[in-house]
Parts: sequence; C-alpha cells; structure tokens
Amino acid sequence: MSDKLPRLTAKEAEKLLLANGFELSRQKGSHRIYRKEGSRMVIPHHQGKTLHPKIVKELFALLD
Repeated sequence: MSDKLPRLTAKEAEKLLLANGFELSRQKGSHRIYRKEGSRMVIPHHQGKTLHPKIVKELFALLD
C-alpha cells in the first residue's frame, strides 16, 4: 500500500516550514528560499496553485 502525499499550496507549505524552525532566507521573483542549519527548501509561490508532488515529497523528507 502506497502512502499518498497531501496536496499543498505554497502558503500551507510555508506554514509547515516556519513551524519547524525554517526561516525565510531570501526571495527571487516568486521563489522563496527557506533555510535551517544547512538545509534549504525552495517554494514557488503561485497564487491558488498546488505544489508539484516532488516538492511536497522533498518538504516532508526535510521535516522528518
């Protein structure tokens, strides 16, 4: 049985990152870069769009 990843928007992903100690490092265009102790996560902020499953998978890998 495969585990399904949730569908997240950029706002929801940002909330998870900030709650887990990540800080907004910088922004270039619509892409925001978050950092925590050598880890880096890039989230594209596009209004109303859900994130690609690969980004969500990388997000949950960092939060584990």
